[in-house]
Amino acid sequence: MILDSKTPDGPLEDKWDIYKNSVKLVNPANKRKFTVLVVGSGLAGGSAAATLAELGYNVKCFCIQDSPRRAHSIAAQGGINAAKNYPNDGDTVWRLFYDTIKGGDYRSRESNVYRLAQVSNNIIDQAVAQGVPFAREYGGLLTNRSFGGAQVSRTFYARGQTGQQLLLGAYQAMSRQIDAGKIEMLTRQEMLDLVVVNGHAKGIITRNLVTGEIERHHGDAVLLCTGGYGNVYYLSTNAKNSNVTAAWRCHKRGAYFANPCYTQIHPTCIPVSGDYQSKLTLMSESLRNDGRVWVPTDNTDARSPETIPEDARDYYLERRYPSFGNLVPRDVASRAAKAVCDQGRGVGETHRAVYLDFADAIKRLGRDAISERYGNLFEMYERITGENPYKVPMRIYPAVHYTMGGLWVDYELQSTVPGLFVLGEANFSDHGANRLGASALMQGLADGYFVIPYTLGGYLAGIDAGSVSGEEEEFAAAASSAHAKTQELLNINGSRTVTEFHRELGKIVWDGIGMARNADGLKSAIGSIQNLKQEFWQDLRVPGTAETMNKNLEFAGRVADFFELGELMARDALDREESCGGHFREEYQTKEGEALRKDDEYGYVAAWEYKGDPADAVLHKEQIEFENVQPSTRSYK
Repeated sequence: MILDSKTPDGPLEDKWDIYKNSVKLVNPANKRKFTVLVVGSGLAGGSAAATLAELGYNVKCFCIQDSPRRAHSIAAQGGINAAKNYPNDGDTVWRLFYDTIKGGDYRSRESNVYRLAQVSNNIIDQAVAQGVPFAREYGGLLTNRSFGGAQVSRTFYARGQTGQQLLLGAYQAMSRQIDAGKIEMLTRQEMLDLVVVNGHAKGIITRNLVTGEIERHHGDAVLLCTGGYGNVYYLSTNAKNSNVTAAWRCHKRGAYFANPCYTQIHPTCIPVSGDYQSKLTLMSESLRNDGRVWVPTDNTDARSPETIPEDARDYYLERRYPSFGNLVPRDVASRAAKAVCDQGRGVGETHRAVYLDFADAIKRLGRDAISERYGNLFEMYERITGENPYKVPMRIYPAVHYTMGGLWVDYELQSTVPGLFVLGEANFSDHGANRLGASALMQGLADGYFVIPYTLGGYLAGIDAGSVSGEEEEFAAAASSAHAKTQELLNINGSRTVTEFHRELGKIVWDGIGMARNADGLKSAIGSIQNLKQEFWQDLRVPGTAETMNKNLEFAGRVADFFELGELMARDALDREESCGGHFREEYQTKEGEALRKDDEYGYVAAWEYKGDPADAVLHKEQIEFENVQPSTRSYK
C-alpha cells in the first residue's frame, strides 16, 4: 500500500487555508443524521466531542474512567505552547514550527507540524474564554515561561496543574452538550475491537467494566483518542489505566502502527525507590526554568548536597550545552543524566539520580516567587519523598513518559482504515522522534477543537448517514471474538498474576528498548518477550468471572496486547540503524555522544501492517519530504 499523506499543495503557510477552502462540507441539517463515536475523553477526545456536538453531530463518547475528569490529561503539569509572543522575545509561528521539527530530530511531517503551530494561538483564546486560569503578569496579561528546546518563552501555564485546568475547560464544554442531548456519555467502558463494514470503520465493541457485558455501538465514523502506550514499560509516568488496547485492536483491523520505537524519556521524574512501585511520579519540566541540574564531581562525595561547595559540583548540562543549559530538550537531558550516573556519580541510595537545585533561584527571586510558580509541585515532592525542596535539592532521574509512535494518520488525521480518525497521543503525527515539552496539550486540543471538525466533515460529506444498524454480521463476529478472548484469559488458570508478568515484561522493555538500545540488546529483548509471552498464555491466573467487575481481567487483556506491542517496538528499533531523538542506538553516535542520524537511509515514517504476529509485520515507508527546513545535526551547544 502506498501511504498518501494527503498533504495539500501550495506554500507551507497556506496549506491549511487551502485545505479548508476546498474541503467538502456537511449541510447543518444533515449533520443531525450522522453519529460519531469518540473513544476517549481526555483533551483530544473531550475537545473533539464537545466541538462536533456543538456543530450538530450526534456524539457517543466512551470513557474508561468513571468520569472524563479523570483522564490522564489531568496529570500534565508544566504548560501548553503557543506562538503569541506576549513576552516580545522574538517568537513567531515559524519559530514554533521550526523548534518542533528540530526537536523531533527531523522525523515529522512539515505540513502537520506547521498547522499545529498555526492553530496554537486559537487554543489559548478558546481556553481563556472557557475560564482556564492561566498565570498572569501583574498588569493582567497572560504570562509565559520557558521550556526545553526553545530560546523563547512561549509556554502558558496554570501553576503546575495546566492539564487539569484545560481538561476542566473541555469537560464543561462537553457537559453543556450532554445536557443538550447531543453527547451520550458512556463511562467505565473499554474498547475491545473495531468493527469494519465494507472497508470502513462503522463501530466498536466495548466491555462494560462494571457489569462485564460486551456491548456493540455503531456510527458513521470512529475517533480514537486513547492516549499513548508508555505503560508497556510497567513503570512510567502514565496513569495505571493508560494502555494500548484500543489502538492495538484497531491495528489488528488494518490500521498501520507507525514508529512504535519512538518513546520519550522525561528527565524530571522522582527516582525509583523500590520494587513495590506500580508507577512513577513526574516533576514538571517547568522546574528546569529555575532549577539547576548537577552531580558531585567526585563520586565518593557523601556530603549532604546543600553543604557541597560550588567547586565540587558539576552542572553538566550547563557545561555541555552552554547555549541552552538546563533547557535542552528532554531526550538530550535524559541521556546526559544517564551518562553521569553510568560514570558512578549518581546520587541517592540507588545512585540513579541527579540533583535539581533551587537554591540560586530562591536567593535571586525569593521563596515566595518560587512558591507561586511551583508550590504545588514542591508539596507533591515533599509528600512522596519526605524532603523539603526549598531546603535541599530535589533528586530526579529519567522515566518513560510520552510515546511519539502511534497509529499512522494522514493530513486529515485519518488512519489506513477509512472512517477511523486518530487524535492526540494515539497518533504518530506531530512530534517525530522526540516531543518538546508543553506540546502534548497543544496537539490534543488542536486536533480536537480546530482540525477534526474540518477533516471529519470532509469524510462524512462523501458517505451516506446511518448506513449500518449494528445488526450486521461484522458486529456479531467482533463481539463474539471479544467474548472469546476474555474467556481464553480466564480459562488459562495458571499460577502467576497479571502484575508479575507485566512487571517482568516492563523490565525487559526498559533494559532493551529504553534510553539506549543496541542490536544485541534488541535481539535479546525480542527473544525474552516471546518466551515470557508463551509463559503468560500457559501460566496466567485471572480469578473471578467475565460477567462482573473484574480488574484482573481488564489488566490481563491489556498486558496481552503489551506483549505484542513490545515485540514490534523492538523490531522497529532494530530495523532503524540510526540514532534520532528518543531512539538512541549506541552504535550510531557522534564522538561527543550525540545522536547520529542517517537521513538518506531512514528519513521516513515506519508504518507497520499487522499480519498475525509481530514477527510477520510488514513495513511500509512514508518518505519525509523537507521543502522548508534543511535537516541538520541538532546542536544545543
